[in-house]
Amino acid sequence: MENKSIQLIIISGMSGAGKTVAMQSMEDLGFFCVDNLPPVFIPKFIELIEQSSKSINKVALVLDLRGREFFDSLLMAMDDLEQKEHFNYQILFLDADDQVLVQRYKETRRRHPLSPDGTPLDGIRKERKLLEELKGRAQQIVNTSNMKPAQLRESMIQRFTDLDQHQLTINMMSFGYKYGIPIDADLVLDVRFLPNPHYIEEMRPKTGLEEEVSSYVLKWADTQTFIKKLEGMLDFLIPQYQREGKSQVVIAIGCTGGKHRSVTLAEYFHQRFIEEYTTRVTHRDINKDR
Repeated sequence: MENKSIQLIIISGMSGAGKTVAMQSMEDLGFFCVDNLPPVFIPKFIELIEQSSKSINKVALVLDLRGREFFDSLLMAMDDLEQKEHFNYQILFLDADDQVLVQRYKETRRRHPLSPDGTPLDGIRKERKLLEELKGRAQQIVNTSNMKPAQLRESMIQRFTDLDQHQLTINMMSFGYKYGIPIDADLVLDVRFLPNPHYIEEMRPKTGLEEEVSSYVLKWADTQTFIKKLEGMLDFLIPQYQREGKSQVVIAIGCTGGKHRSVTLAEYFHQRFIEEYTTRVTHRDINKDR
């Protein structure tokens, strides 16, 4: 019997970062989902999937790694998967800031599984140390600190819709450096060297979505030189990512506040690639100072 192509998404990460919402989203996308499967059972599970009917070709496993032996079993299972040409697997790692995780535990009145008799922060620190290597192996990392469940669900749908068709989605993101660099960015570009509309009084309350601001940002020779050089780099890089099998690439463009220059250029490149690829644009910090 000819081996079928199977998409396998391994969902793990910090407790309280949103694994349950992620699994529900994968179910909505037609994935066969198994929650909290001990990694030692992965080889047997894979064997059953291989022997099943052709209807199961998209699988998501949600793993809660609460001990070193679980982690070692997962590494062995991943090594085995890499030998199977018909399996295309990715690791999705869900993360959140420590203070956010502590607050979520307080709101739910749950005890952290690694610190049943201590504080949630003790357990969070132990878990973060345990998952350090797995996070380093992850193809996709999502920080859910500023996400509501509906926003995480939307992010999952964007990331994994049409995954089996190997289509690449380009996510353009504008952000402000004073609010931090996006943790899930693949490429981070700094445009703080460009003239800043913030210092022009009539433009200060406006954003890069407005023609007056975007025209100002785009009119400079340095802006046009930057665009030309970046277009050349992306025209080379994006097909390489596509050949590698990436389902999405997040290109984050940052200025000081994430309101004028970065928004203008994120919109520009969104339009630049929209006819060649599935392209989305997000302005993370555009309303932070309002």
